[in-house]
Amino acid sequence: MTVKKTGAYISLFFVFILFSCIDPYTPKLTGYESLLVVDGLITNENSSYSVKLSRTFQELNSEPVRVSDATVTIKDDIGNESHLKYIVSGIYKTDSLEFRGSPGRTYTLHVITKENEEYESEPCMMQPVADIDSIYFEKAQVLINNATENQDGVQIYLDSKEADVNLYYRWTYAETWKFKVPDPKLYDYIHTPDKPNAPLITPVADIKETGWKNHQSDAVLIKSISEQQTNRIKKQPVEFIAPDISDRLLLQYSILVKQYSISKNEYDFWNNLKQVTETGGDIFAKQPYAVISNIHNLKNANERVLGFFQVSAVAQKRKNITHRDVALMGLHFYSYPCKTWQFKPGDFDTRCMCPPKTWDDVYWYLCIASDYSFVQPIYQGLGDSILLELEFTRPECANSELTGTRTKPEFWTDF
Repeated sequence: MTVKKTGAYISLFFVFILFSCIDPYTPKLTGYESLLVVDGLITNENSSYSVKLSRTFQELNSEPVRVSDATVTIKDDIGNESHLKYIVSGIYKTDSLEFRGSPGRTYTLHVITKENEEYESEPCMMQPVADIDSIYFEKAQVLINNATENQDGVQIYLDSKEADVNLYYRWTYAETWKFKVPDPKLYDYIHTPDKPNAPLITPVADIKETGWKNHQSDAVLIKSISEQQTNRIKKQPVEFIAPDISDRLLLQYSILVKQYSISKNEYDFWNNLKQVTETGGDIFAKQPYAVISNIHNLKNANERVLGFFQVSAVAQKRKNITHRDVALMGLHFYSYPCKTWQFKPGDFDTRCMCPPKTWDDVYWYLCIASDYSFVQPIYQGLGDSILLELEFTRPECANSELTGTRTKPEFWTDF
């Protein structure tokens, strides 16, 4: 297929890279031009809002060019202005004490780059959003492997209360789950140079067995409601989790879902991106969709600008799922791909005229040369007097800090 030198093809390619989690197809594009990319969202949450500015890039392995030294301002329809502060890497933020979005107000983003190029978004009204009524889960099946197999798991759904005005919705979610490594490091091996066969082995003061992992959603979750339908969301799928594929549901899982009110234009923007990503990353699998943006160059109406200035009210709700909840569904649980190995000096070949191997040699071979983690000693009997073997495992199987955080989230309650 011949690649056409059209702006739509080029623009769509870069929007796809910047907004999609799927590995993109990388055609050799001609007629390349660097386009401004704007990614901004303001809500009615009591927090700081950010606007990210960058320039498109042609090569997949190249880093986007971050736009610094710009003047970024948000104005509302009653004359209030908020000047965003440059933070780092093209990120500009509002002051949470001075600016907060309000449903019913209309907001406009204004950007002046250091090259004195001036950009402005279309005025965007913050529509009120319906509250989330409930988040719940059920046992479900999905098709995998090109629809040739069924996958059992837990499907999370959402119901919302009836909305007065808004007909377009978007959802994001943040997942947090508690986990436990299968073979925590219980002892420290302390090398004693003068006694290589009499190591000092002491209990670990702080066993790093449990921790928490986090994940932010990257899927495009949107829905439109026709005016003939009830203005209430029922059984909206949010996330599917296969408990035998992931460790999310081994102990306790928590999901925070945010529901946004969005405009028709923003809905079309996300819907186009969603349809592109569903092609599997090949932008030529379907006729490319026109890039939708609500941001324009005030001095050059022909310049294409990528991204969307999002203005949305938000409602949120949290749901917890425990190990017991999943067990009652009869689902299989995840098993970590971890195992332990036990070694003693006699396990190492000494057919050469070398000195016999020592406990220090065992520790050095496994923990220093091979990057394993010492777990615990194995003694004969209950007296801990005769050391038989040293037990090792992979570091990620022994230390929860390597794959998560040990800082307990403020909202977390163990059930």
